[in-house]
Amino acid sequence: MRFVLRKLGFYAVAAWMAVTLNFFLPRLIPGDPIQLILSRQAQYGPIPEGREEALAEMLGLGTGNIFQQYWDYLAQLARFDFGISITYFPVPVTDVLNDAVPWTIVLVGMATLISVALGLALGALAGWRRGSWLDSLVPSTTFLAAIPYFWVALLMLYYFGQVWGLFPLGGGYDEINYDIGLTAGFVQSAVSHAALPAATIVVSSIGGWMLGMRNMMVSTLAEDYITAAEAKGLPPRRIMMGYAARNAVLPSVAGFAITLGFIVSGSLVMEIVFSYPGMGYTMLQAVNNNDYPLMQAVFLMITFAVLAANFVVDLLYGFVDPRTRQG
Repeated sequence: MRFVLRKLGFYAVAAWMAVTLNFFLPRLIPGDPIQLILSRQAQYGPIPEGREEALAEMLGLGTGNIFQQYWDYLAQLARFDFGISITYFPVPVTDVLNDAVPWTIVLVGMATLISVALGLALGALAGWRRGSWLDSLVPSTTFLAAIPYFWVALLMLYYFGQVWGLFPLGGGYDEINYDIGLTAGFVQSAVSHAALPAATIVVSSIGGWMLGMRNMMVSTLAEDYITAAEAKGLPPRRIMMGYAARNAVLPSVAGFAITLGFIVSGSLVMEIVFSYPGMGYTMLQAVNNNDYPLMQAVFLMITFAVLAANFVVDLLYGFVDPRTRQG
């Protein structure tokens, strides 16, 4: 319990710092975002009286001194009120996020889990059977991980989408023939549109997981407790899974936590190339349109997702390796 409370305290402080930084972000950007928007509107006619105060409230910048603005900002967050999106005006930011988050979590989340599971499993086998044909595949998978991410996406889009016509060229589903819902037609369309983006993520990232697990397996197999287990006559499968792989996977847990947290942010390059309607594409639209409320909300979602994922994995790490609970 003490271990859990200590972790909760640390992540609570980190969350407060993230919220505070998010409050100051629009104020640290060179220039005044309100004046920037007003200058754009001035091109189409005179600015109505009171528009500046309305924009300040909409952007969450508040009025009064800095302490009053900070208090108003915290009150807005408590109500999950992120303001109105400039890009999708007059749609609230929460509605924009509600539309984008499920696409990213399903696609990037499933692709990441497949990549990690396959990479760790193949890496463990390659390290256990050093010199086998599987072990010889490790350099080739590492080469795939070294190829620029956008290049893999463009190659898949060109060959599988343009040349061979096996998959759609972009988008999240066939908007002409289907509406979003749990129907057979929509699910089939969504899966076909997600196939190439998911394959891009798996191909680009599986090599890193495989190489890291393989090297840790080789190092772990040289430990004394592995030799002792073999001397006891334990089955090879039990030694590999219960002793070698369990300890070799520990360094990958921290990396998986960070990867899991960034699932919410999506894969920016992948979503741009495939015009996939996820968080990465939404973040790009917010930056291009100086949409400060949407940028702030995206930043907070990414931050809290990373913190939550790290907290869960810290607890899991403490369960797998009790030594980390000491101190």
